[in-house]
Order: sequence, then structure tokens, then C-alpha cells
Amino acid sequence: MSGILPRRALLVGSAALALPLAAHAQGAPAFPSQPIRLVVPFAPGGTTDLVARLLSQGLQEQLGQPVIIENRAGAAATVGSLAVAQAAPDGHTLLMSNIASHGAAPSLYRSLRYDAVRDFTHIALVVDNPLVFVATPRFPAATLADLVRLSREDARGIDIASSGSGSTNHLLILHLAQATGAHVNHVPYRGAGPAMTDTIAGVVPMMSDSLPSAAAHIRAGSVRPLALSAGTRHPAFPTVPTFREQGVDLVSSSWFGLSGPAGLPPPVTERLAAAVSAVLADPALRARFAEIGGTVGTLGPAGYTDFIRAEVARWAPVVQASGAQVD
Repeated sequence: MSGILPRRALLVGSAALALPLAAHAQGAPAFPSQPIRLVVPFAPGGTTDLVARLLSQGLQEQLGQPVIIENRAGAAATVGSLAVAQAAPDGHTLLMSNIASHGAAPSLYRSLRYDAVRDFTHIALVVDNPLVFVATPRFPAATLADLVRLSREDARGIDIASSGSGSTNHLLILHLAQATGAHVNHVPYRGAGPAMTDTIAGVVPMMSDSLPSAAAHIRAGSVRPLALSAGTRHPAFPTVPTFREQGVDLVSSSWFGLSGPAGLPPPVTERLAAAVSAVLADPALRARFAEIGGTVGTLGPAGYTDFIRAEVARWAPVVQASGAQVD
């Protein structure tokens, strides 16, 4: 992204760069004073990883320090999230927070070791996007009706992979089963990348995925899309029908943001929020997100915190109705 930031973004970035100088003048250490570690709580290859890598390029330019991606997968994004919650609140360890770790996990995990709101400083919503069901081209189902029929004909049901238990991809599978009576078996992976690899290979016949991580595979024809969870068809994928079009009233999205440990100093939080805002103002980045099915976020620290609080409340009854629990 070097050399493509618009003048407005550069001005915002210049204003943000002034913050550490003021802090240093008052005796506080300058921020950032070392490389920033951005924890992605999923394996490489999924949407969270993709968003983090796109964001990190611009953050490096805005903050003047390397932004190092650390993939720390496990337990539906809660392992990496806990590591950030326990990190020093100095702004040098950040998290790609998401709907799995900060929306569904508080209801799904009986003994979750962090509070999704209290134990973090939430900085900005980065992007959200619809979900998509995709199948290996050899799978005989071409529509949701085909999927439901085949699942009822097979005593074992149909295996559907996801990026992990508690992810929105998992919740969409639960929604489908509740809404249609389909006989499906959830197959959790440690990220969307490994799940997609096995779907393409036919190890599992299909998966529920975020549109950005599935987009390239759909375009390449290595997987066949069955249904999109948006309210209307996506302009980048106009031939992919929605769940609603196929008689299943499901609309869902996946979201990703930037968070840090609780107790980040306000000047550090403001500096990071300004940097994210400048990066997301870049027309080239916005176009890239649109190309893969994402919508750029507009929420800063207060708005993103309120958003996460609302998401925790939103998903609690869904998880409870499904009966899904993880120890």
C-alpha cells in the first residue's frame, strides 16, 4: 500500500504522529517505541488473517513501526484473545477481535477466562462481510434444497466444516439445521484456511465460510457456492443466491476489529484509532475489501465497545437455543 494513501489519510496520519511527541514531552514514553504484535486468533488463510494482513500494511506506515502478524489459533479464537487480554497494556500487543471470540464465545464457553468487554480496550471496527456455504465441485448438491434432501437421505447426515466452534460459520450451520431440519454434522477446524483445504480436496463435502476468505476459491472454481447469508445478492458475486431466495430466512455477517488489553492509556487508544481510520480511508484498500465481499467499518473506540456489548447479548439466545456448549 506504499504510496497510495490519499492526501486526507496522510493528514490524519500526520496528526496522529504528533501524539507520541506530545506524550514524550510530558515525560511519558513515546508510542509506539517498538514493533507491534498483531495477534490473529486463527490459523493463516482465513478471513481474520486476510483482514489483519491488509490492515497491517497501512498501520506500519501510519505508526512508523513494523506490525508483526502472529497467528495464535485455538478454541475458536479464545486462546489468542486470552493472550492479548493478559498482555501489558502498552499498545504493542493488539488483537484482531471478531464475532467468534467477542460475540459467541461468552455464551458458548462455560469457563471462558476473559470478559469480552471488560478485559479489552476496543479500538475500531475494521470490516464486516456476509458468510457463504461452499461445496467441493464433486458434491451433488447445487442448492440448499438439494443439501437438505441429501442430508435426510443419508443416515449419517452431511458433514459441514467451519473455522471453529463458536464462529459465525458454526452458528450459521446451527441456524440452517434449526430452520430446515437438515441432518448436518459440524466439523470444526482451527481456522478457515485448513477447512477450505479439506473442502477443496473433498475430505469434507462443504463448509460455511466468510466471503472474503472464500472469494478467490469461488472465482477459481475450486469450490461451488450454494448460498450467501446477506439480505441481497452481493455485487461482486451476482450469481450466488442468498439463503432468503432459497426459502431459508437467514441473514448473518462476520465482523473483525482491532482491540488491545484493558487499560490502554487514552492517548495510545486515540493514536491507534486515528491510524486505523487513516488506513481505512485509503480508496485502494476500500476497493480491495469490496472486491472480496467486505464492508469497511466506521466505529471508533466508544462505538466499537458498544457494538461488542450488543453482539454478546444478540448471540446469547442463539447459542442457548442450539444447546451448543464447550467446556
